[in-house]
Amino acid sequence: MRKWALYFTIMLLMLAALSTGLPQQAKAAGKDELGLESEAAMLIDASSGQILYEKNADKLLGVASMSKMMTEYIVLESIKNGKITWDQKVKINNYVHRLSGAPELSNVGLTEGEEYTVKELYQAMAIHSGNAATVALAELIAGTEKNYINVMNKKAEELGLKDYKFVNSSGLNNVDLLGNYPAGDETSENQMSARAVAKLAYRLVKDYPEVLETSGMASLKFRDGREYKNFNWLIPSLIFGYEGVDGLKTGSTDYAGYNVTSTAKKGDQRYITVVMKGKTKNSRFTETTKILDYAFNNYKKEEVLPNHFIPKKKETLNVVKGKEDKVKISTNKAISLLIKNDDKDKYQTKLVIDEKKLNSKGELTAPVKKGEKVGYITLQTKDGKNIPFLTSDGKNITSVEVVATDNVEKANWFVLAMRGVGGFFSDVWKSVSSTVKGWF
Repeated sequence: MRKWALYFTIMLLMLAALSTGLPQQAKAAGKDELGLESEAAMLIDASSGQILYEKNADKLLGVASMSKMMTEYIVLESIKNGKITWDQKVKINNYVHRLSGAPELSNVGLTEGEEYTVKELYQAMAIHSGNAATVALAELIAGTEKNYINVMNKKAEELGLKDYKFVNSSGLNNVDLLGNYPAGDETSENQMSARAVAKLAYRLVKDYPEVLETSGMASLKFRDGREYKNFNWLIPSLIFGYEGVDGLKTGSTDYAGYNVTSTAKKGDQRYITVVMKGKTKNSRFTETTKILDYAFNNYKKEEVLPNHFIPKKKETLNVVKGKEDKVKISTNKAISLLIKNDDKDKYQTKLVIDEKKLNSKGELTAPVKKGEKVGYITLQTKDGKNIPFLTSDGKNITSVEVVATDNVEKANWFVLAMRGVGGFFSDVWKSVSSTVKGWF
């Protein structure tokens, strides 16, 4: 009896240990892969928009001065379209002058009544996060900062941003705008999700790569004789210098916390990172360093699907009215992706044949030309999920056309007639055979 009591006690202890361990295991499994303390973060491939890491990517958060990337985009687009020029003069009004001298705000001093070029104001905004310079550019483009909010919203929609709210051009809290609220009230502040910020940065770098010529400058020597430092301390010559960093934008307010959108290039590979609502001024940079190290040390571009790949279990398609009754199929180009070390075998293909090309029996009809598209192959993860990208362009990267590898000419009338006769007698023979079998 004592032996059974001992066994029962041991079993109870084992069950208790297991039940105690389960929540810890679940918690560990759900823990952020990089252990970041920031509220939200993203890592993407700057070339394709492939998403390599995300944390709370769709949560709407304060964005602060990172919203100036929208004005960078709009200014560069306006330059390209000839609406404004780099050497165009902008006269500073009283409001912009007063804002440029507001204490505890990032600014370069702008003198009332004096004229500054678009390039000077743009550099002040992109390098030293000049808030008044941003407002001056907004007024130049839209007449008033209130009108400029409509420009920002329209551009955000064009770029496919989903989670955002703009109440001013600079990213300041409205309460700091000396009683001038372009939208919202005194407590309002610009908001974006990490995904929206990443998409904005992705489009900015992709559409206007010249942005990096300015955002990568460690400091700005302004006309007042002063030198203004770049707040992005990840730029190589600054405090948290990281090899290859040449942008993009920092931002911080009491509401938004500490933010930074960064981009770095080594060799042919460029990444974009977003860190939002960091705990401290420095942690946003140390955590970005962690994300960039993770990217450069763990990912590399590889050919996942070779050119002329032949789908398994579907090497050919049946053909009717042709000199041949089958045609081989294969892909017409390779698919390359950023792959995490040793993860190449974690992908699978999904073949989709174009039903419009087939008859009711699932056959192609001759003639079939070599290189003719008959469908496509999509690359997926082994669990059937699509590979994540920032934009719909990702479908073009992970999908490849499937084509006929040979010509199949249409058979002449005599051959088709003989086949018809042969088919008729074949059907008759099958019918007779079935009948005879039924006799026995």
